[in-house]
Amino acid sequence: MDQTAPNLTTGWPWRMAALALVALAGCRAVSTGRNMDGVRYFQEGQYPVALQRFDSALTIDSRNADAYYNKAAVFHRMGTQARDQSQLTQAESLYRQALDINPNHVDAHRGLAVLLTETGRVDQAFQLLKTWAVTSPQNAEARVELARLYEEYGDPKSAVLYLNEALTISGNNWRALAALGRLREQEGDYKQALENYQRSLTYNRFQPQIEQRVAELRTRVSPTTAAAAAPAPGTSQSAAGPRPFLRY
Repeated sequence: MDQTAPNLTTGWPWRMAALALVALAGCRAVSTGRNMDGVRYFQEGQYPVALQRFDSALTIDSRNADAYYNKAAVFHRMGTQARDQSQLTQAESLYRQALDINPNHVDAHRGLAVLLTETGRVDQAFQLLKTWAVTSPQNAEARVELARLYEEYGDPKSAVLYLNEALTISGNNWRALAALGRLREQEGDYKQALENYQRSLTYNRFQPQIEQRVAELRTRVSPTTAAAAAPAPGTSQSAAGPRPFLRY
C-alpha cells in the first residue's frame, strides 16, 4: 500500500468539521451584530425594535446567552416602568435562560438578583448568589455580586468578607478593590480606602468616579501616604470599563 496516500476516511470528516466551525463563527458574528443593534435601539428608548433585534440574534444563534440577558433587561426595564407583572415574569424567565446557557453570566445573575429583591424575594436573591458562589468556587465575580447584595442590605461585615474572598481568588479584580475601598472609606479608614482605590485603577483606569474619590481622599491623608498609595509608574493597564445595562 502506498503509505503517502491521503487517508480520505479520516481527512474528509475533519475538513467538514472545520467548515462547520467556520460557518458557526460566521453565525455568531451576525448574531453579535444584531445584538449590538439591539443595544443601540435600547439606549435610544426604542424597546420594541430592540427586542426584535435580540430575537433576530437568537434566531441565528439560539445559544447566545447575552441576547437572552439583553431581552430580559428590556422586559425588566419595561415591566418596572409600567408596573407590569407579566413583563417582569418574562424578564425572570429570560434571565434564567441566559444562566442555563452560561451559568457564570455575571450580568444575568445581577439582573435576576435585582428583580428578585424588587419583587419582595430577598431571600431568593441571596440564595441565588450563594448557590453561584458555592458551585463556582474559583469565580471571584460571584463573591463580588454577593458582597454587593450584603452591602445594599446593611451588612458591610459580610460584604468585606466576600470581597476578601474574591481578592484571594483574583488579586487584580478591580471591582472587588473598588468596592472594598468604598467600604473602608465609609468606616473612615481613608488610608486603606485610598490604597484600594489606587489598586483598582491600576487594573482598570476607566473609572471616573473612583478617580474622583482618589482626588478627594488625597486631601484627607498626608502627602507621604498619598504618594505611597499611588501605583508604580508603568503599571496602569487598560481594561473594559464598567459594563453597560445591556451586553453585546
